[in-house]
Amino acid sequence: MAEEIINRVANSKLRVIDLEDYYPKGKRISFDIKDWLLEGFVLREKDFRAYVKAHNWSQYQDCFVALHCSTDAIVPDWAYMLIAVELESYSQQTVIGTLETLESLLYAHIISNLDVSEYEGFPVIIKGCSNKPVPANALVLLAQKLKPVAKSIMFGEACSSVPLFKKR
Repeated sequence: MAEEIINRVANSKLRVIDLEDYYPKGKRISFDIKDWLLEGFVLREKDFRAYVKAHNWSQYQDCFVALHCSTDAIVPDWAYMLIAVELESYSQQTVIGTLETLESLLYAHIISNLDVSEYEGFPVIIKGCSNKPVPANALVLLAQKLKPVAKSIMFGEACSSVPLFKKR
């Protein structure tokens, strides 16, 4: 008679949290303003405002937008603000920076609002592998949020986790 296989992880008090489960749905767009600058470097206010006014902003409906300039141009803050004001009616979120910056800020908001009370007194594994772009910054923020409540914190998978913290 074959011995029954028992899933010790499923039967343990161990809790696994996967930040991929909290990944906000929506298209990510990197919006480069260099084409709206004279030769990619000089912002001429009148021309820039004309580009902003003529642009079809509805194409960003329900998207997450990262505004940036890929050249070494010095872009005044009001230029990004002007675009963000236009995007406000369409995008879910607009930030200045890279797509990685966008993901970090999205996750920072999610983690700050995350209720971690269900992990109180339990060993927790922060899942390491994901198919979605979970930034390293989000993992750090989650570990910091869990530390006051978790009995222990590990990173990785149940079969091969790295210990990070253990209450004494």
